[in-house]
Amino acid sequence: MKKVSLLLLLAMHFTFLISCSDDDVISATDDEVEAVEETDDETEDEDAYVESYADSDFEATDWTDATHSKSADPNFDVVFEDNTVKRLDLVITEERWQSMLDDMTSLYGEFGGTGGGRGPGGGGLVETDEDQIFVPGEVFFEDKEWYRVGLRFKGNSSLQSSWSAGILKLSFKLDFDEFEDEYPQIDNQRFYGFKKLSLKNNYNDKSMLREKVATDLFREAGLASSHASIYEVYVDHGDGPEYFGVYTLVEEVDDTVIDTQFSDNDGNLYKPDGDGASFADGSFSEDVFVKKTNEDEADFSDIESLFAALHADNRTTDPEAWRTQLETVFDTDTFLNYLAVNTVIQNWDTYGRMTHNYFLYNNPDTEKLSWIPWDNNEALQRGNQQGSLALDFSDLNDTEWPLIGYMYEDATYKAKYDSYVQEFANNVFTVSGMQAKYAAYASLVESYATAEVEGYTFLNSSADFQAAISELNSHVSERATAVDNYLN
Repeated sequence: MKKVSLLLLLAMHFTFLISCSDDDVISATDDEVEAVEETDDETEDEDAYVESYADSDFEATDWTDATHSKSADPNFDVVFEDNTVKRLDLVITEERWQSMLDDMTSLYGEFGGTGGGRGPGGGGLVETDEDQIFVPGEVFFEDKEWYRVGLRFKGNSSLQSSWSAGILKLSFKLDFDEFEDEYPQIDNQRFYGFKKLSLKNNYNDKSMLREKVATDLFREAGLASSHASIYEVYVDHGDGPEYFGVYTLVEEVDDTVIDTQFSDNDGNLYKPDGDGASFADGSFSEDVFVKKTNEDEADFSDIESLFAALHADNRTTDPEAWRTQLETVFDTDTFLNYLAVNTVIQNWDTYGRMTHNYFLYNNPDTEKLSWIPWDNNEALQRGNQQGSLALDFSDLNDTEWPLIGYMYEDATYKAKYDSYVQEFANNVFTVSGMQAKYAAYASLVESYATAEVEGYTFLNSSADFQAAISELNSHVSERATAVDNYLN
């Protein structure tokens, strides 16, 4: 289009030149050519989808205080029920759905891995700071409708890998009042008290249970952790409801976890991601410690204080003084308890191997940073790449991962870690208890898992599901032996 318009302009000038005297000769200026190109750019963009929010004339007829209002307390019994698989329907207009797919293509290349090197199918993961776009859509649950909910795809490696493999079972983020400015009817809309939720696609988990079980285990060990529950998800993007498969609905840390599992939710909440999230000496960067609360306050002194205390010169010369200072800014008991649980159950996709998948919350009651686990679909297995850490961290570089390395090298902290390992293995992660849990969940989920269809599943056959359950049963037996060998 640009070439045709430019040629037309030049032809017009050439005709004009023939009819003019030498004194009247003029030429197309750079500004004129640029004006034509800008006009053509606008013409090309006319076909792109532009959100108009023209569907604002509606009544929220299903709205009740208990189900939709911000005044309602989070209803965990309804949203995160353990003994059933509930159904969630997402309805997105055809145009908005296409805009979501177009956004994914622009970020990661063509669906199915044909993006010519941009996406996972073209030579590795794409590094981007951009979130996927939100669009308004409807959520239906137990005969009730939630209106103009913010819906987007979510994830990093799991999202890109699913996309490049041509699997449309993608994770979703739900924000129930994301579009309240555009639709005043949904001001402060909530889903049984929840503003935000994650629908995770159980990537790399053919049992479809790891995320759910791991979050439960952390809470059973006395740690702050998201609730999770199993759902069957249907998506209607213009042709009626399509079964997208078995998902795990996960409570968001920056929503109700800090609201309900801490007595004060006004502290700084960080979701670290990047090199500085290892806490290696000299690696601190504000960009790495992404704030999820108090975002407008450029104060990272709590994180900087933790770096300073962790790397203090007296760590080996006066360990008691080092511990005292560290404990003024960091909840060491919570971290050691988390570390014990995470290492016993095995979880390679987090701190110690990866510089992400945890939160830090500066608890106003203690004025200490507290550790909160996140994203557990890779738990309860040995793991990929280097695999999960050994119980004695003999495979850990302590200077690269000093929160583990330096604390485990301290005799007092090692003793506490060991006691947490024993307590968790004896009282929570028992072979009989876990195998009974796996059997109950497998019976609950199997019919929904094996009903997944090609293009919306990570299973190669229905037998994959039972094989994955068998692996979980074997895994807990292996970990019991590993814990016994470590402690004795």
